[in-house]
Amino acid sequence: MAIGSDRRPFGTTLTQTQVDEGLRRYMLRVYNYMGSGLALTGIVAYIVAHTSLYQALFGSGIGFVVMFAPLGIVFFMGAKMKTMKPSTAQTLFWVFSILMGASLSYVFLTYTATSIVRVFFITAATFGAMSLYGYTTKRSLARWGSFLFMGLIGVVIAMIVNIFMQSSVMHFVISVVGVLVFTGLTAYDTQRIKESYVESDGQAVMTKKAIMGALHLYLNFINLFVMLLALFGGSRE
Repeated sequence: MAIGSDRRPFGTTLTQTQVDEGLRRYMLRVYNYMGSGLALTGIVAYIVAHTSLYQALFGSGIGFVVMFAPLGIVFFMGAKMKTMKPSTAQTLFWVFSILMGASLSYVFLTYTATSIVRVFFITAATFGAMSLYGYTTKRSLARWGSFLFMGLIGVVIAMIVNIFMQSSVMHFVISVVGVLVFTGLTAYDTQRIKESYVESDGQAVMTKKAIMGALHLYLNFINLFVMLLALFGGSRE
């Protein structure tokens, strides 16, 4: 190995146990970011839905900005993460979580509280099982990537088309396919995040990797929750 290719101090060697402990700490950090982001989203969504903020945001053109701003942040973080400071990445992640909460506030106005809680636990159980599978399996899930990506593109296109068609049957099909896609992505992304861990990474690189990993898992969880809610959520009407 060429001198300088390893960022560990010369002459130091990490044991497998130390590597495994570092990986566990890294994954725990990813899940902590994700969980904190979900909690922040839920709190903001509840506050917006039960105050005058909902009308203030969605009764004007600001609502469109709130709805599409998270997508812009995701693309920006993906494009600039390598050159971004860890503190900037953290700030963008929290801003993203807040905006997602505002955009998802309709959930509390559309579905009953009982069904929201029920679907949340179904989502958490499904996500947990698939993430555990992605973390522990020895089988490479790389082959799933292209298939899941095509499925994701198909779901997005179908959702856009159905905005104009307003078909209940198509909405049902989109929700079913969406559940399958985001369930698979949970396992795929978990394994990909695990494999991205490099024990010699510096603190700044590790932090940015953890935030991006948390962002991907966050999106999988939220989309899975919304799709399941469309299938099993009880309407207030």
